[in-house]
Amino acid sequence: MKTEKQFFAQAISLEQYMDKMETHKEHSFRIYEQFEVPQDDEFIELLKEKKPSVLVITEDWCGDAMMNNPVFRRIAEAADLDVRAVYRDADTDLIDRHLTNGGRSIPVYLLLDENGEVEAKWGPRAASIQEYVLELRKDLPPADAPDYKEKQQAFIEQITAEYTSKPEHWLTVYEDIRKTFLPILQKQS
Repeated sequence: MKTEKQFFAQAISLEQYMDKMETHKEHSFRIYEQFEVPQDDEFIELLKEKKPSVLVITEDWCGDAMMNNPVFRRIAEAADLDVRAVYRDADTDLIDRHLTNGGRSIPVYLLLDENGEVEAKWGPRAASIQEYVLELRKDLPPADAPDYKEKQQAFIEQITAEYTSKPEHWLTVYEDIRKTFLPILQKQS
């Protein structure tokens, strides 16, 4: 069984991953081009100092990855981090070690120490965005309803439109990642 360190060594950069995208490439790059990391942030300074590696488990068909990966790429660039991506479906052994509520939800960001051990996990969504999405999902009919597919498609289109056009969502993602990783980095000081 491969370790996270071995997966990281064989992974591609987050930049290469985004360049190879097919499904949500335009949307992802729209976010990437517009999002700016907040300035004078202790989080970015600690990332620069500690230089952790981050392994992303992702797929380009995923709407959450479409929004979160460009935000994380900007964090990586601001802190000069080595962030690498692996495709969830290429080897499910890795995602099966990092399930979210029993599911293979993505993207997942693993903060690795110098030995390649996982120090923290973030993903697949910021907590407040998760609440928002769950609230919207309440309006969907049961999966076996005749209009489910149509309503599900409208739901996906709404979320995609919001994810790609609302900078407050991007900042929420940033703040939630910061809230998860900053205490780990501070303990290392």
